[in-house]
Amino acid sequence: MTRKTTVFGLRTMAVLVCGGLAAGCSAPGQAEPSWTTQPEASPSTAAPTAMGTPSTAPTASETPGSRAPEAAATAAAWKTFTDAGKTVSFDLPEEWIAQSVPPEEGTLAGALKVEVKKPDGTVIAVLRTGLPPSASECAEAARRPYTVISSVPVDLPSLTGEGTIAPHVVFRVIQGYRYFGSFGITNVVGGTDSQACELRNVVRGPAGKGDYSFGDMPVLKAFAPDEKVAPAKAFDTLDQAAKYVDEGTEFANVQRMLMSLEIKN
Repeated sequence: MTRKTTVFGLRTMAVLVCGGLAAGCSAPGQAEPSWTTQPEASPSTAAPTAMGTPSTAPTASETPGSRAPEAAATAAAWKTFTDAGKTVSFDLPEEWIAQSVPPEEGTLAGALKVEVKKPDGTVIAVLRTGLPPSASECAEAARRPYTVISSVPVDLPSLTGEGTIAPHVVFRVIQGYRYFGSFGITNVVGGTDSQACELRNVVRGPAGKGDYSFGDMPVLKAFAPDEKVAPAKAFDTLDQAAKYVDEGTEFANVQRMLMSLEIKN
């Protein structure tokens, strides 16, 4: 699969490198997934990070002026997860764990759910396939400003048509009492005039295959003060959100993992 590397976002900054060692596992009673150890990544093969000028684009596909990206530093050792049916695969840092778990009710036959965890057990991202189509109403008064911090095109199967764009790996922030951020893959238009009720980290899949999602959460919204925010991120300013994308190793690793996703069937 050809990976495009055009990148844009809010700030251009260097990303630090981290690494580690660990093993993946699968849920009890399920077939073991397939693993392939990846060679040590060099700067020239690492996934790019966000850079360019601030963007308040209404969709993930709008590109502000940007310069050639610098290579981002990611974990030194990587491995490849493949589900037992060999329908999906993705790369992840050697120290992270990918675990197949039962999918939610209402998903299509053959649906998958794979949790990606840090060594301490924290779930950092979830891959879901076979999702039924969904939609939501958005009253004008309920819309909130949102900003695309990072957006990178990725080659994945998807439906096209009204309300869709080419699939992108994104990090977007929606404004409430704080700035709430989320990463994932989407081909769904966020909203018009840089405002939305919610931002969907969902790809409309090919006909008959269902939708799929790979990110920290399928839907990002502006949370109320008494609501649990995690696994979404919360920031006091847009600059803090930009620093998470441009300076932290977590997002560099996440972005590279999401961009490596392959849907084989």
